[in-house]
Amino acid sequence: AYPVAIQELKEEKHMPEGIQLRQVKYLNNIVEQDHRFIKRRVRSMLGLKSFKTAIPILSGVEAMHMVKKGQLVLPDKSVQSQKQFIHKLFGLAS
Repeated sequence: AYPVAIQELKEEKHMPEGIQLRQVKYLNNIVEQDHRFIKRRVRSMLGLKSFKTAIPILSGVEAMHMVKKGQLVLPDKSVQSQKQFIHKLFGLAS
């Protein structure tokens, strides 16, 4: 984000005065680290060929990454619960 552009938008009343610009490099690093995981998967597939196929592929990659990182709120941490989550997410028969 550009501070000068944000100030101009506020002066032109295109952006509310209460909005604050926060530049925290640490938060950018978190996003980049997660993005690196997806880039590695997509690169191995020689890229995404169409937008239609990109959505389910990236959803699946991100869901499996969330399972691996333990970011899910499941009744228990069992493999069975993780399997049920994946089946429900993608509409698969259990």
